[in-house]
Formats: sequence, structure tokens, C-alpha cells
Amino acid sequence: LLWNYKLNLTTDPKFESVAVEVCKTTISEIKECATEPLGKGLLVSCLVDHRGNITDYQCNQYITKMTSIVFSDYRLICGFLDKCLVDINALHCGSISTGDKDIHSQGEVIACLEKGLVREAEEQPGAHHIKENCKKAIMRVAELSSDDFHLDRYLYFACRDDRERFCENTLAGEGRVYKCLFNHKFEEAMSERCREALTTRQKLIAQDYKVSYSLAKACKSDLRKYRCSVDSNMPRAREARLSYLLLCLESAVHRGRIVSGECQGEMMDYRRMLMEDFSLSPEIVLNCRSEIEGHCSGLHRKGRTLHCLMRVGRGDMGAIEPNCQKALQALIQEADPGADYRIDRALNEACESVIQTACKHIRNGDPMILSCLMEHLYTEKMVEDCEHRLLELQYFIARDWKLDPILYKKCQGDAARLCHTHGWNETSEMMPPGAIFSCLYRHAYRSVEQGRRLSRDCKVEVQRILHQRALDVKLDPELQRRCMTDLGKWCSEKTEAGQELECLQDHLEDLVTDCRDVVGNLTELESE
Repeated sequence: LLWNYKLNLTTDPKFESVAVEVCKTTISEIKECATEPLGKGLLVSCLVDHRGNITDYQCNQYITKMTSIVFSDYRLICGFLDKCLVDINALHCGSISTGDKDIHSQGEVIACLEKGLVREAEEQPGAHHIKENCKKAIMRVAELSSDDFHLDRYLYFACRDDRERFCENTLAGEGRVYKCLFNHKFEEAMSERCREALTTRQKLIAQDYKVSYSLAKACKSDLRKYRCSVDSNMPRAREARLSYLLLCLESAVHRGRIVSGECQGEMMDYRRMLMEDFSLSPEIVLNCRSEIEGHCSGLHRKGRTLHCLMRVGRGDMGAIEPNCQKALQALIQEADPGADYRIDRALNEACESVIQTACKHIRNGDPMILSCLMEHLYTEKMVEDCEHRLLELQYFIARDWKLDPILYKKCQGDAARLCHTHGWNETSEMMPPGAIFSCLYRHAYRSVEQGRRLSRDCKVEVQRILHQRALDVKLDPELQRRCMTDLGKWCSEKTEAGQELECLQDHLEDLVTDCRDVVGNLTELESE
């Protein structure tokens, strides 16, 4: 009875006439709604769709009431059923009969479709291909429910108790409850069902940033200012991705442009989220499957899986697929922990004590903290856990010069002038890892006669990095690539700080040419 009553509400001309009365000014402002034919429930549904733009108080109140009715049942969301009927049946997402007793069943249908969408994005075996316009409808529903978690029925029921436990003082609206729940996702007390619903929601945000109300709102003007969404030759889906938004705005920050504090705060939350839970990045789920199963299963919480993959990537545990390595490198560029170590929760927790003792003179969150930790590598202040996490992260930072924010800031001019670099968020497939840095250090030691040299600021950074890299062979991509066999042959026992490099220098005559050249170069630089 109730259901039929609600359905009549949304299609009843009487309600439309109320809407026409109450929302007179609004309807004339929103062109899409003014053209809707009356009597089919399309007008109210159109206003619900555009409720972000409604300024008139009474109209807003009315539509908010209607929204909570409409969102209680996906069959009342105008057009949703027509667009997704085929997919609902193909994915077995539940019955469309009205006699359903279970109050949750309506939210379940949408949740089931959302999970299907995520499975398809991760290219899981046997994933069903969802029709484009149904995909759009699913995303739209997720976007419309992004400010008020009561509207995401499935998540609301799955997380009811958790909300009381963790977020009872958080006011509903503006996406605050979602945010509070995301922050507690890995707490022991969080129910499995809620955690799963939250992860699905986060995966949808990774597909389309607008599903996060607070992020879309805080970054709207910055996105427009730095033209992060005008590339018309790119499919809309790629532009909507969270990773694209982060890279575009981070690029602006690294070039020294102003991005509003609110937006940077939101970006920070989502970068931390990406580092904390690898499953939010479909490329990693897809390309690192065997590495995760082989070496890193069951470590899911707080970024441990990701660090485990990074350890595999370093070559400490056997080989890694090139595609998985690529996905890791891309994720680290998106999350950009080099700019603020706190984004990397596993590192942050492991190194807390070292930072308190060795780096307490540096402002919290400053990029120099990573550098300070590197300076204390292999000293008595360093703890073993921190050393591992630090080297895992530095391995990837060493492979892309842009990920060291201080080096990038001081050397971007030199690199563009001498090494033909691209912008921060454009990656060139042609450049081998570490190529830009090698180019910079070749120019660092030129004499005046030899022509173009580095600026002084940049040279200081290059020296800092050379100095830090001497501690661990794996931090120098060229050295590692060319001297792999020699290291195994002559230096397998030498594992202390800087010993590997010394050992290679001692065996200079025995090394293969490729490796000898690189070690020779480094030795010259050292003596300088």
C-alpha cells in the first residue's frame, strides 16, 4: 500500500501542480525542467536532479521532502528502471516485484548494480558489461546521494550502528557522515558489512570524483581555474576519475600556483585514502593480482598491502610484473606522499618515533621530513620498521624525479631547459626511469667552458640526493639496472649502509663495462 501510495505521489499531477506553484521561479530558471511534459512525474524528478541549484527556500524544502520519498526506492527514481532493467536482470540484482517484505531490498538493488560497475572497472573475470546509460544512471544516483547518507539506502542500513558508534556527533548533510565513516573504516570495531559498503562508495568516488560531495564542492573553482576538465577529446569517464583530478591539481600546486586550502584539505584526505587501501585503484587490483596473492594477501589494513607490493617492486621478494610496477608508480604519483609523508599511513606509523627524535625541528607535514629520515638512515636513531617503509617508498620516488617535491621545485626550470621535460602530470613513456635525474647530475658538474650548467639551488638538491642515494644501491635506478649481476657476484654479503657501493668500487676492475662506467662516474662525483 505504501509503495503504491508513493508511486502515485511521484506521478500524481496534483503534486506536480504543487511543484509548479511552489517552485515557479525555479522552474523558469532551470531550463531542462521547464520543458518536461506534465503528468508523468518527470517534473518533480527533474527538480530533484537539479536540487543543488535551487535557491528559493520554499521550493528547496518541498523538493527535499520529495527527495527522501523518491530515494527510498529505486523504482521511483525517474527513468532509472527503464535504463537499468536489462542490467538488473543480467546481474541478478533482485526482484522488481512490489510484494517485497524486506525494507532494505530497494537499496540492495542499487548497491548490487554499483558492485557490478566496480567489478567491471577492475576487469574481474566474468564481469558483466553494463550499458552506458545505465552506468550514467548509477553514477548519477550516487552523486545525488553524496550530500546526505540517508539517501544511500544500502549504506545507511549497513552502517547504522557504526554511525552511532563512531560518528554520533557528526551532523548529516554536506557529505560529513560519509567522511567520518571513511576515517574509521579500518577500526577493529567497524562492522564488516559497513566496511564493504564504504569501500564500494570509495571505489565509485575513484571512478567519478563528483560522488564525493565535499571534494566536488571544495575544488569546483580550482578545477575550473586550472582547466582540469575541458579536455574535450578525452572520454568524460577519464576526466571524471579521481586520479585525473588529483594529478591536475597537484600539478598546479607543484608549479607554485594557488589552490584553495579547503580543496587541498580534501585532496589530502583522498590521497591518504588511496595509499591506505590499494583496492580503490582498479589498475592495481587488475595488474598486481598475482603479486598480491603470492606475497601480500591478508595485510589489507592501513596501507600494508601497498607497502608489501612496493617491497616486491624493489625486487626484495622475487620479480614483479612490469604492468604492476607501472600501476604502483602511477598510484604513488597520484597520492604523492613525497610532498607530505603523512599521506603514507604505514610509513607515518612506523617512523613516528624517529620523526619525534631526529626531525622534530622540521614543521609537521613538511616534505623535508622524508629527506631528514633519509639522512638518519642506518644511524642509531633509526628503527628497523621505519627503515623498511622508507626505502620502499624512496625506491619509487627515485624512479620519478617529480616525486621529490623539493628537487622538482628547485630544478623544474633547469630540467625544462636542459633535459626537455614535460609538465608534472604528463608522463612520457619514452623516458626510462631516472633519466631526468641523470641528465641533471651530468650538468651539475660541468665546467664553465663546457657550457650550460645548473642553477645553484638546483645543484644543492642534486647533491643532497646523490648523498642519500649512496646509502642504498637500489635508490639509484641506473646503478641497480647495470650492476645487478656484479652485486650478486661480488657483494652479496655486504648489506650495511653504503657497503655495496664501496664493494663495487673495490672490484672496479672485475665489473662488466656497463656497471664499471656507472661506478666510475659516481666515484668521480664523490671525490668532487
